[in-house]
Order: sequence, then structure tokens, then C-alpha cells
Amino acid sequence: METKQPTEQRSSADRRRKELLEAADRVVLRDGPGASMNAIAAEAGITKPILYRHFGDKEGLYRALAVRHTDALIGALRAALDAPAERRKRVEATLDTYLAAIETRPQVYRFLMHPSEGASGGDRGFEAGQHSAPLLRRLGDELGKVIEERLDLGPGGQETARIWGHGVVGMAYAAGDWWLRERPCSRAELVRQLADLLWGRLAMADDHPGAPGSL
Repeated sequence: METKQPTEQRSSADRRRKELLEAADRVVLRDGPGASMNAIAAEAGITKPILYRHFGDKEGLYRALAVRHTDALIGALRAALDAPAERRKRVEATLDTYLAAIETRPQVYRFLMHPSEGASGGDRGFEAGQHSAPLLRRLGDELGKVIEERLDLGPGGQETARIWGHGVVGMAYAAGDWWLRERPCSRAELVRQLADLLWGRLAMADDHPGAPGSL
């Protein structure tokens, strides 16, 4: 009985935290980087002190939302990379998955990557890059692991995979950020152009035998 009660309490706290994150998501979808703790608390039907009790402050809530959305994006990217298709098609599908994610939920993207744009009044914004840089590093690390698992890059392959992972993420972020703001071309055209840029040594690398998927 002593062990059951703490387990039930943790389970209840986890459910409540998930509910609060879902409420925060709804506000972010509506308000983007202007989403405030007051608005999120109101959406969740609680007071701001209770919200602070769960996340500490707005930065704590931001980090929790960043993990939630990054986990979902990484899962979608891995699925695109592992799809049963020719390598070039999977590269294009992976790029398109990322661009589709930022296009379909631009307010979430702006909240995560450009939170200072919504700073106003007493609800302090974030310094540029304070949280977006760690998020991009995590995406780069994850993509580097996928590349290492699936491609035989020869001696120094682990280092090469890490460089490629962070390089691809940096390219996709910079190009996607510019594209989302200016819309100079269709998403399909941007995907094709970025895939052309990547299609050098990546096209010539051999797959790892028995890899869970291949690029």
C-alpha cells in the first residue's frame, strides 16, 4: 500500500501535467509567441500560481512544450527516413515532413523558435536563441544518430554522421525559416532544391548491412 500510493500520485500528476500542456498548446496555436501564462492558466481553468507549481515559470513551461513537440517531430522524421522507398525519395520526404510541420502550425513554430517576438507588457519574452539553439542541437544529434545507424561512411563515420546531422538541420532550419516568412516558392520546389543541394556524397554512401532502415 505504501508503494501504490506514490505511484498513483505520480500517475495523477503526469496526467494533470499532460492536460496543462494540451491547454498551453491550444493557447500557443491561437496566440503564437504572445501566449501568456495568464491566458494558459485561464484556458486550463486554474490560477497562475497553480501553473507555476507544475512548471516553475514560463521558461519551464516552454521547455516542456519544446520537448513535447520535438519528440513528435523526431518521430515523424524517423518514419519518413524509414519508409519503404528509394533513398532520394526518403530524403525528400524527410525534408517535406519538417517543412510541413512548420507550415501547418506556424504559431507553434514561432513560439518555439522566435519566442521574443511575442514579448509585451509584464510577460517577459526570451533572449533570441536562448532556447531555440538547444532544440536545434537535439534535432542535429538525433539526425546524426540516424545517419550513423543507416549509412556506412567508412573510417571516421561517427564524426561524419554528426557533422551531417547538424549541417542538415541547420540548413533546413535556415531555409525553412526564410521560406515561411517570404514564401518565394512552393514547398515542393523548396524540397526539391534542398534535396539537390544534399545529393552529393550522400547518394554514393553504402547502406549498413542489416540497418533498421537506410537512407
